[in-house]
Amino acid sequence: MRLPSLTALRSFEAAARLQSMTKAADELCVTHGAVSRQVQVLESDLGIKLLNRLPRSLETTEEGEQLARKLSQAFAMMGDAVSSLKPGPVVLSCSASLTMRWLIPRLPSFKAAHPDVTLQLSASHGPIDFPRENVDIAIRNDVVKSPSNVRTERLGREYFGPVCAPEFARQHRINHPSDLERTNILATMTRPAAWPEWCNAVGYAGISTLPKDVYEHFYVMIQASLCGLGVAIAPRILVEDDIRRGVLVAPFGFVPGNRNLELWTKEDARRKSGVKALRNWLKSQVFEIYDDLPDQGLASTTTGHAIGVVSSIHIPGV
Repeated sequence: MRLPSLTALRSFEAAARLQSMTKAADELCVTHGAVSRQVQVLESDLGIKLLNRLPRSLETTEEGEQLARKLSQAFAMMGDAVSSLKPGPVVLSCSASLTMRWLIPRLPSFKAAHPDVTLQLSASHGPIDFPRENVDIAIRNDVVKSPSNVRTERLGREYFGPVCAPEFARQHRINHPSDLERTNILATMTRPAAWPEWCNAVGYAGISTLPKDVYEHFYVMIQASLCGLGVAIAPRILVEDDIRRGVLVAPFGFVPGNRNLELWTKEDARRKSGVKALRNWLKSQVFEIYDDLPDQGLASTTTGHAIGVVSSIHIPGV
């Protein structure tokens, strides 16, 4: 059988996967009309209806779904074949906050140990299409479901807690969770339930007032806390370095959350030069943080209970 046009197949696969002619056109850098015409040509060549055009989206027919799935696999294999002949950089995906607050400060040690490995960072925190986004390895919370074509390794449970600048803690005499009521509470849009989760974890009835300042990302909220704008709620991994330097304090330590940190490695990328080295290095860096948990305070300015109801907490200088 004569194969249909590769352009038509590519246009249909993108439209079916994205459920949108417009999104497919953006991905392929062509016009909406060009994608629509290519799909029509393919349907005409095959004599089968592949897509149902709905008012605001597309829906694959049974035959279209079957074809789209196999085409996605075929294009992924083609991409892998080309990559194997001309290896590119090792691509690591993790959230912007983890990249800025934890990963980049540690990268010099990786570069020193592996100067021949070219690393490319991709800042994202949601689901990943590994072949299409050309990602080799990713760090994610387990609230995001891992795809089927990756090796998943659990790195550790997430610990989190309130943090603020030392002077802010002294000025507001933060000794008990109830003291937070009279401070400026900071929150992030990426995890709006963080404060209620923490209150539940330490057995506190809850902060009655809503956060006064809400930021889009953890790294922005933490920066605001560093500048003395209020008390942030953050995973320990994002504030570890600041606490060790004494520029942030965690008045009540850190408690275990309901999320786990995971390392995803694309199966066929495990043979790629540099991926094994990066994977082992990332695991060693994360394990350094988790080795001393549960935590009773990271520095002389961080004391208190890590698990359970907080009581009799003292902050030097308060």
